[in-house]
Amino acid sequence: MKSINLIWLAVPVLLITACKQRTTDMPERTAFFDASGMDSTVKPGDNFFLYANGKWLKNTKIPPSEIGWGSGYIVRNENLKNLHAILDDLSAKDNPAGSKEQKVADLYKSGMDTVTIEKSGYEPVKPLLAKINSVKDYKGLINLEADSYKDGDGDLLGFYVSPDDKISTKNVAHFDQTGLNLPNRDYYFKTDAPSKKIRMEYVKYISKLFTLIGTDTATATKKATEILKLETNIAQSHLTPVELRDPVKNYNKYTVADFQKQVPDIDLTDVFKRMHIKTDTILVGQPNYFKALDILLKTIPISTWKDKAAFDVLNDASGSLSASFRDANFNFFGKILSGQKQQKERWKTVAYAIDGGLGELLGQLYVEKYFTPDAKKRMLDLVNNLQNVYKARIQQLDWMSPDTKKHALEKLAAFTKKIGYPDKWKRYDDVVVNKDTYYANLVSVAKHDYKESIKKINKPVDKTEWGMTPPTVNAYYNPTFNEIVFPAGILQFPFFDKDADDAINYGAIGAVIGHEMTHGFDDEGRQYDKDGNLKDWWIAEDAGKFKTRVKVMIDQYNKFTVLDTLHINGSLTQGENLADIGGVAIAYQAFKNTPEGRSNKKIDGFTPDQRFFLSFAQVWRSKNSDETTRMRISNDPHSPAQYRVNGPVSNTPAWYKAFDIKPGDKMYRPENERVKVW
Repeated sequence: MKSINLIWLAVPVLLITACKQRTTDMPERTAFFDASGMDSTVKPGDNFFLYANGKWLKNTKIPPSEIGWGSGYIVRNENLKNLHAILDDLSAKDNPAGSKEQKVADLYKSGMDTVTIEKSGYEPVKPLLAKINSVKDYKGLINLEADSYKDGDGDLLGFYVSPDDKISTKNVAHFDQTGLNLPNRDYYFKTDAPSKKIRMEYVKYISKLFTLIGTDTATATKKATEILKLETNIAQSHLTPVELRDPVKNYNKYTVADFQKQVPDIDLTDVFKRMHIKTDTILVGQPNYFKALDILLKTIPISTWKDKAAFDVLNDASGSLSASFRDANFNFFGKILSGQKQQKERWKTVAYAIDGGLGELLGQLYVEKYFTPDAKKRMLDLVNNLQNVYKARIQQLDWMSPDTKKHALEKLAAFTKKIGYPDKWKRYDDVVVNKDTYYANLVSVAKHDYKESIKKINKPVDKTEWGMTPPTVNAYYNPTFNEIVFPAGILQFPFFDKDADDAINYGAIGAVIGHEMTHGFDDEGRQYDKDGNLKDWWIAEDAGKFKTRVKVMIDQYNKFTVLDTLHINGSLTQGENLADIGGVAIAYQAFKNTPEGRSNKKIDGFTPDQRFFLSFAQVWRSKNSDETTRMRISNDPHSPAQYRVNGPVSNTPAWYKAFDIKPGDKMYRPENERVKVW
């Protein structure tokens, strides 16, 4: 199963988007380091994250409309103001029908027209609810779910299209486990008090949505209770987040005829016909889910399945319905799950929807105004510098054989580097957008996305496509493309500034670049070859040495404690931790090749090396609600910010020298206990 490895968590409600690039009429930045946010009462060797950010943490409160605050959140909010300006400007103009400006502007207008949305209530989804109500048996339910995929409403089949992991040049139809609305399977089984509370509140939320469409309270509660039981049964068939990290285990190729034998009561020929899928071969990520679904469809009353289908429709559509539905959704997913105290301003929510739906139309407008060619050039120079350093580090590894090194170097050299925005923009010609039909507009986008996916099945992969929109402040490595991608949004302060000294840029964006490069060689990425194929190119002895060295890291991170007794899951986070540690090591070595890196000149009272590590620590400064932290520990392959700093530096020899870290300091690790992989 392909996984795109991000620098941040990829959850829609947590999406971090970009701030503006400095244009010629804006004042130049002269300060690139925040000494006032440091806490000099903390020894750098006791807690480097607090040393670099302690005063900022003490003085910062999370805004009520946020689940956390820090560098990424601040950048996101500043950038939202820029997107807001673009959207407001477009909305005031008479844009040509069918133009990108008209579609973006009218989607924005329709989302902001809360008067019309309020009058509509849940009218937009009544036709689909009526279809669900008319279902007579489980075969009718599967037929409806299959039919609904064409409108962006399909469920239960986990369908998408992407490259075949073992034939990366060819797109294939994928089917993955699905059917749950809580973050992962563990939420249905954990017996700690917070987990029990979440399940209790989930039942209340389900019940609330039913009462909003006229169901009496007692019946709504009964429906909600049965839906939770059904999802718990489904969850038993799901793989855990750790198990989903194994690309070999999650690669299961079948002919349609062979997989039909696994699910005898789901007519795949009819399902695929309804979904407009034409193929003889499919990839199934987690076959046990579909085997369980085949049984549950027959053994769980159809009334419960229909109730779940109705709830899924209401839940998915709640953000585009009237305020009572939006409030109910926020109360559970915002307050209960994430600790967010109040909803975001409406225009922010709509801006996110436009970025998610018409991202490369809005993206074109964004880069025209806020992205500068010199930023792209400077970024490419940095990427090339780090790639050369990575090459030298692989050549010098003392634990890897020449044969495995040869393949690793070939893979590194084959990296595709994407910076800023696509060379070829997506088209949305068939998307119809009107200024007063928000839900219908979103459906039109969903239909477009589905048609685009269907066209790709069994066709060559277009490796010019991007997995993120240009305004996104994030970065990723895609193993089947063997590419590292840096959208325009991340190419600005505090992650990058063309006028900052090298210590700042290499400590921030340099570590991000190194992070994404290392994903090509982490526990998942290392299993893909230079062409993006899932293929074992390792000498067995070298693979064993890799796993032994990574085990040291897993054990380290397992010991990090969050929220009193909650521990980081070292196995779940191993890929990101390896990328964090590798990213810092590569960025530091590249920094030492610069004039500043070779000097001893102090800036802001710190040596170049100290400044490098402080830049790294400050770019990760953030604090999150306890609820969000708890959710991320369970579901997110990234460690919390403090340990994304303290973990890597405590394994980096240069940090010890830069801050004179000695035995007895709390973060000190003997050299033989440090992680040494890349």
